Amino acid sequence: MYLYIVRHGQPFYSPVEKLTEKGWKQARAIAPRLVQSGITKIYASPLRRAYETALPTARALGLDITIEPWTSESLAWSRFAKKLPDGRSTWVWNSDDVGSFVRGENHDAGDKWYEIEAMKDIFNGKDGYAALQSESDEFLARHGYVREGNEYRIERPNDERIAVFCHQGFGLSWLSHLLRIPPNIFWTEFDITHSGCTVLQFANHKNGYTVPKCLMLSDMSHIFADDECEYKYHTSFRI
Repeated sequence: MYLYIVRHGQPFYSPVEKLTEKGWKQARAIAPRLVQSGITKIYASPLRRAYETALPTARALGLDITIEPWTSESLAWSRFAKKLPDGRSTWVWNSDDVGSFVRGENHDAGDKWYEIEAMKDIFNGKDGYAALQSESDEFLARHGYVREGNEYRIERPNDERIAVFCHQGFGLSWLSHLLRIPPNIFWTEFDITHSGCTVLQFANHKNGYTVPKCLMLSDMSHIFADDECEYKYHTSFRI
């Protein structure tokens, strides 16, 4: 099985949440890439920006979009954001001193990542991450892959290619779990951009067990190949 994790296109967040004109271009640009990949199932966050990003692909393939509430950015925000001294809230990794997540012994915190000083103000890190792990495991079990420790037992081997259209905060946290990289490290050292496509392979090994292998992270080749799209990371700079 192949799992495609796609961040939504550039959105307006307020006063009405929806894709911008550029976001729609990004959504249309990734559709041929996913059609060529042979996507067999499409899932999306309940938030409009993710659903709209999935629409061109769904229409091109003639597939329904199944809503997965657990992939909502609102839910991830309630777990992995923090309060600032001025009363505003932000993602925990939007810290002026994000390097403190991995400084010294913090780098080796492992499963106790939520105990490091830099995480003290996070809304619901420990329980929220445990809930995300459980939700992810349930989703993958539905597709035939049951987590046992750091591996997945292959109950129903398949060659499906499933796409999940979701968000930055949720996506970074989910990938941390799937790739077994503690959140304090993953949030510090990785990112995903608008309409970026991440692909994980669940190879069907003969011994009946597998682990997800990251084949690409936040791939933007569809943007580069589309004359209508500006090739920039997020909205700021070219790479």
